[in-house]
Amino acid sequence: MSLAASAAPTPRSRPTSAGQLLSIGQVLARLSPEFPDLSPSKLRFLEEQRLISPARTESGYRKFSGPDLERLKLILVMQRDHYLPLKVIRSYLTDLDAGKQPAWPGVSPTTPSMLATERRYSREELVREAQASTALLTEAISASILSAADTFGEDALGVLKALVELQRSGIEPRHLRSVRAAAERESDLIESAVLPLSKRRDGAGRARELALDMARQLEVVRGSLVRQALSRRTS
Repeated sequence: MSLAASAAPTPRSRPTSAGQLLSIGQVLARLSPEFPDLSPSKLRFLEEQRLISPARTESGYRKFSGPDLERLKLILVMQRDHYLPLKVIRSYLTDLDAGKQPAWPGVSPTTPSMLATERRYSREELVREAQASTALLTEAISASILSAADTFGEDALGVLKALVELQRSGIEPRHLRSVRAAAERESDLIESAVLPLSKRRDGAGRARELALDMARQLEVVRGSLVRQALSRRTS
């Protein structure tokens, strides 16, 4: 059974025995090795966003069932590995809760499922999968387009594939330093915007989610500006 199929909890699937439920601390102990950024404030934020709905004891403490844990893993994978906004994740989970079998957001129903934990690639595997040269990967790391690492994720694979296509048109990683500098400025802009929220008690998790959403919105604006500029120059 896929993670998606088992991720959506139903009232019947939630254990009734208190011994079968996990506290926030136990959830963090189980998931932190894979998701080190997970925190109590982030769990509360996801609940406020109606993505998870843990049970409550008579004293008001949150308790998580097995299905809750699987659902949480799915949400964290969708955020970390696929950069999906909260509203897209919420819509996907709503369909799962309704007994539907929604396609993975952003892909067609015939596309293989990406719900499994992100694959990691060695340098050799990354170069082979991207059909790139070792020299291109080295230059991308030297230009700080990619970070030096022993293994790489799907995001790095996507970037290296894009660099292969750009190289065919004569654009090398060293030509993209201005793009990296612009990304750093955008990061500073976002950091300034979320700073007040991050300083609040238990606000770090919310600030991170807001920052990621702002980054996605800036990508939309940036893409539009580039298309407008190209249109003016080619008209």
